[in-house]
Amino acid sequence: MQKRYQIQFPPTAAHQLAQSEVCFNLVENGKSQRLRFHDYDEIYRRPGLYEQLFYNRLKCNSPSRVAEMLHRALATVREPMNELRVLDLGAGNGMMGEELKREGVARMVGADIIPEARDAALRDRPDIYDDYYVVDMTNLSEDDSESLAGWRFDCLTCVAALGFGDIPPKAFFTAMKKIRTDGWLAFNIKESFLDPTDQSGFSRLIRELIFSKYLNIHHLELYRHRLSMEGRQLFYYGMVGRLTESIPDDFLAQHGIE
Repeated sequence: MQKRYQIQFPPTAAHQLAQSEVCFNLVENGKSQRLRFHDYDEIYRRPGLYEQLFYNRLKCNSPSRVAEMLHRALATVREPMNELRVLDLGAGNGMMGEELKREGVARMVGADIIPEARDAALRDRPDIYDDYYVVDMTNLSEDDSESLAGWRFDCLTCVAALGFGDIPPKAFFTAMKKIRTDGWLAFNIKESFLDPTDQSGFSRLIRELIFSKYLNIHHLELYRHRLSMEGRQLFYYGMVGRLTESIPDDFLAQHGIE
């Protein structure tokens, strides 16, 4: 039986905080510890805590929704899911990988920047990924770069990990460069990141890609990502696109994105 944790949401106005700064209290052995929602290292060390917090308590459904969008996009062009070679960026403990496996994807590699993520994936979902890299995509070693390229990926997925500093624009861009020219991208982003008033690097990267010649959008959908601590609905865009040309190495510099 999966362990149940005692989780307490503090009586504060979480909506006044940045989403990456929202905290909860975890009570263990009679002691309370405050953790941020983005303290993934501490969360992943505890089997089932991530699922209990985000999926059971806050009703997150992004992995299944984005996997479904990818499936529908491929079905439209009559291409099978089971032939994809997927790089799952920000793979965490394997929630997205599990959904992709359910959709029929046979070849998957996870990548995350913290070793606790890989440890959790291997502990909780040992049969999902063919390999799992703990790497900093903004500073890839030559060996890791060549190793990733050797997989010949034709799809990049990234769910619930973009736009909050967890995966900076350069990391996402580096991962995209590991996908073949006619490969697929499937990811989600917070609703506000497509607003022209948002001048953050990641927001600008996504907008530049959408309106560039390098990416065709096959599916764009606004949906409820999860609930906030107060029970408000948090909306994200799910996006599936297909690369059409090789993106120049200096794409970020061209658009002043750091």
